[in-house]
Amino acid sequence: MTELSPPGWNPDRAGELPEGTEPARVARVDRGLLTVLTATGERRVHPAAALHDDAGLASPAVGDWVALRGELAVAVLPRRSAFTRNVAGRTSAAQVIAANLDTVLVVDALAGAARLRRIERYLAVAWGSGAVPVVVLTKADLCDDVPAAVAAVAEDALGVDVLAVSSVTGEGLDGVRAVVGPGRTAAMVGPSGVGKSSLANALAGRTVAAAREVRAGDGRGRHTTTARELHLLPGGGLLVDTPGMRELALYDDADGVDIAYADVAELATHCRFRDCGHRTEPGCAVAAAIDDGTLDPARFVAWRKLQREVQRQLLRVDARARAREKARARAFFRAVRDQPNRVR
Repeated sequence: MTELSPPGWNPDRAGELPEGTEPARVARVDRGLLTVLTATGERRVHPAAALHDDAGLASPAVGDWVALRGELAVAVLPRRSAFTRNVAGRTSAAQVIAANLDTVLVVDALAGAARLRRIERYLAVAWGSGAVPVVVLTKADLCDDVPAAVAAVAEDALGVDVLAVSSVTGEGLDGVRAVVGPGRTAAMVGPSGVGKSSLANALAGRTVAAAREVRAGDGRGRHTTTARELHLLPGGGLLVDTPGMRELALYDDADGVDIAYADVAELATHCRFRDCGHRTEPGCAVAAAIDDGTLDPARFVAWRKLQREVQRQLLRVDARARAREKARARAFFRAVRDQPNRVR
C-alpha cells in the first residue's frame, strides 16, 4: 500500500482495470449508492445499472474493488474471496456479506455456555469463503475460566486459532491486531450481542460503531450495527463490521463443511461401504468412533445437518443437479415397480 493507492490495493491488479478507470474499495453500500475509498479519500458514487444482479452475487459488496469512471462504478473486479450466505427463507438468492477478505473473525461471547454448533456453522461458511477463519471469543472479563472456555472451542475448531479478548480491559486485543496487519482485510461475523461493535471500536481506537450496554442477566449486548461497513485501522489493516445475523444459511459451502468437520469427514473415508449412512451399517468407522467416545455424537449430527443443507441448496440453484436427482428417483421407482417378486 502506498499514499497514492486506496487502502489494501495491490498494484499487480492494475491489469484488471478497464481502460480509463481508477480503483476504489467499497466501504459501504446503501440506498443505491456506494461509499468508496480511493487514493484521494472517501467518495460517494453510483453503481452502473449493469452491475445490478437479482441473484445477489455480482452486485457490489463491502470489500469489493470497483473500477471508477468519474462518479460511476462501471465494473466489479474479480473477487479473491467472499463470505456469502443464502438469503433467509425458501430462496436460492445469495447475499455477499463481504469480499476480498484475508481473514474472517468468527466472533462469539464468553459470557454463558460455549455455543459450539453455532461456531462450527460460521467456520464452515468462513472456510468456504476462501479466507482464513479465526475464532474471537469476546467478553473475557465476564468469564470465570477463560483457558477452559478457549480449550472447549479449540477442540472443535480444528486448525483454527482461538483468541480470547476483552474490549473493556484490552486483554487479547494485540493478538487480533496481529491478525489484521497492514494492508490485510478482516470481517467480523457473528450473531447480535456478542460484542462485535465494541471490538471494532477497541481495535480502531475511536468510535466507529454504536455499542450499547450489556444486559446484566446474561452479559449479552443489544443489536446496534445496521449496515456492513469497512473501517481503516490505525496500523493499516482494514476491518469490516457486520450486523448480527439471526440466520446463517449455507449457500455453496460443501468444501467449507468438509474442512470445518475434517475429523468426521476423515472417519467417513474409512467406512467399509462407500455409501455408508453412518447408522447401523457394519464396518462404519464413524459409528465406531462415537461408540468408543472419540467422536462427540452432537458434532456428527451437526455435520450431517450441514451436509443436507448444502445438498438442498445445490438442488435449488443447479438445474442439472435437480434433473439428476429426479432421474435417480424415477429409476428407483421403476426398479421397484419392475421387481418380479414384488407382492401385488
